[in-house]
Amino acid sequence: MIPSVFNGKKIIVGITGGIAAYKTAFLIRDLVSNGAEVKVAVTPSALNFITPLTLSTLSQNDIIVNTFPDSNSSYSNTWHIDVATWADLMIIAPATINTVAKIVNGFADNALTTLVTALRCPLIIAPAADMDMYQNPITQKNIKTLTDLGYFVVEAEEGFLASGLTGKGRLADLSKILDAAEIVLKGYKKDLTGRKILVTAGPTQEDIDPVRFITNRSSGKMGYQIAKSAFLRGADVTLISGPSSEKIYPEIKKVNVKSADEMYKAVQQELEENEILIMSAAVADYTPAKKKSTKIKKEDNFQNIELTKTVDILSAVKKENKFIVGFALETDNEIEHAKKKLTQKGLDMIVLNSLREAGSGFEIDTNKITIINKRLDVTDLPLLTKFETANQILNQINKNL
Repeated sequence: MIPSVFNGKKIIVGITGGIAAYKTAFLIRDLVSNGAEVKVAVTPSALNFITPLTLSTLSQNDIIVNTFPDSNSSYSNTWHIDVATWADLMIIAPATINTVAKIVNGFADNALTTLVTALRCPLIIAPAADMDMYQNPITQKNIKTLTDLGYFVVEAEEGFLASGLTGKGRLADLSKILDAAEIVLKGYKKDLTGRKILVTAGPTQEDIDPVRFITNRSSGKMGYQIAKSAFLRGADVTLISGPSSEKIYPEIKKVNVKSADEMYKAVQQELEENEILIMSAAVADYTPAKKKSTKIKKEDNFQNIELTKTVDILSAVKKENKFIVGFALETDNEIEHAKKKLTQKGLDMIVLNSLREAGSGFEIDTNKITIINKRLDVTDLPLLTKFETANQILNQINKNL
């Protein structure tokens, strides 16, 4: 089993006075359950939404509320220095527009903002507010300034808000905040800002009749993790997905397809607006030559299905001024076959999966891959989570662009 990136990490969780503060309890729980040591710092107004007992129980530590500790506190008079130098990462979720403005302008008028000024570690800020407050030009300017200053901002999402309105301002999904924390702890930056990346994922389904189809065991996990990682690293991402139960961030444009032909047409259309194609989908090589319009009955004695080849998408797409990444799944002579595919299809890079490797392949959260570039340089990676595998693929793309 691969250890969690949070195992042994020291993380400060900051909470400010917004209705989404209750969600942060689940964030603390997830961090602790993944092996992190968590200390919680709150603004006084945050305690209108969540209790100190809840936070101290979940974090297994005293919480920090006041700038000047009382006589019963376990923290010293230089607690802000001690805690700030202790931490590997700080996450503020939710960050109200008031706290965002204070950080931007260097205010240190409460325990949380004082702690921010003393930090040596990275800081992730997840702002949240009602839609008009969030979209206020001053708030938007402050959020942009946070990014310009080098803080990792996980912007609010569209959705139903506590006011009853629907719009942008809801705290980002906790899974996205955790993904961002992993990105930051691994040392990745927003190094794909300005890049437009097209990712394909999942299987295709080739209809035999209205109730039956030919498919494969691809879950889409690898492609979805590539799309998420690229987004968090700053890219403008489009995901073309075959049928999959995986979830994607709401900011990522998603094109749902079913068949190989639909996948081909979608790639052709979307590639015009993108500079990088990462073709991780497991597209069927064959499709039934004739698709029945009615269900085939047992008494029809239907025993043979005539198949015809599908379009080879990687060979067919226009590659001028594009960086094209293919995937190969092999069971024998893996490197040889992957290099042949790379050359024949005119790819810039290929990612090789082997079903012979334990922990690699379909329907699981880990992968072991080998990456081969256009110069036929081979990079062999150890068994990693698919999220970390995705980031390693993006690293190699950056190196070879």
